[in-house]
Amino acid sequence: MNDRAIVILPRVQSVLDQLGEQIKLARLRRKLTAQQVAERAGINRTTLWNIEKGAAKVTMAAFAQVLFVLGMEKDLLKLAADDELGRRIQDSGLIIKKRGPKK
Repeated sequence: MNDRAIVILPRVQSVLDQLGEQIKLARLRRKLTAQQVAERAGINRTTLWNIEKGAAKVTMAAFAQVLFVLGMEKDLLKLAADDELGRRIQDSGLIIKKRGPKK
């Protein structure tokens, strides 16, 4: 197994913090306790607490389970769905042939 620790950049940590806060707010809006969500998601309360705090050590599967419990699993499909930068890079590499002369 790889023993190197992943270095989380501040911008990435900020995104994780925001995601955790949004998940927590979604749970509170549904009037669900942390214990209820953790049990339904098949995780422990500590893992849920880490998710809501934006901890980078939590697996994607745990995030997905919590989103499923909250009825928000389809939101995962929105991740990287609109890859504007990738399309621009791809389009910049397209070779556009010159038209031949009119006859």
